[in-house]
Amino acid sequence: MDESAKKTTLRMIPYGLYILTGANEAGEVAAATINWVTQSSFKPPQLAIGVKADSGAHDIIKASGHFALNVLGKDQQGLAFAFFKPAERDGHTVNGEPFEFRTTGSPVLEAAIAYLECKLVHTYEGGDHSVFVGEVVDAGVQRSPEGRPDLATLTLEDLGEKVFYGG
Repeated sequence: MDESAKKTTLRMIPYGLYILTGANEAGEVAAATINWVTQSSFKPPQLAIGVKADSGAHDIIKASGHFALNVLGKDQQGLAFAFFKPAERDGHTVNGEPFEFRTTGSPVLEAAIAYLECKLVHTYEGGDHSVFVGEVVDAGVQRSPEGRPDLATLTLEDLGEKVFYGG
């Protein structure tokens, strides 16, 4: 395989940016910027997300059976960068960002423009990431988008020319 062609082609897949959050019964909170997200079913509504297998988020979500996907807006580059590092909880903040526990017990960031809460229904393990499939059990829009909703989401491209994923 041509490694350069593989890398370039995989980087041609567009990615939105989201903050994945979870919490366990011990009160540990996980939060990480992710970009492997897609809707995988309409009825019931389900999401498929890729989560790094050696991350704290992976272990907490797998054990708790739920997660929240916090949607970032175009103007929230700083928030995306804040969760490229390990999550640190201090009261009702994680990495300095206020959150509330909602329907599933997962933290929902107050700054997110929207969120989806999911119960974990399938886990597919393999390679350096697992695919979690979650059924959407709650949703909220915290800041209404102007125009098309799919154009309101922060994308990897919005972080600048030197930030890539894939390959």
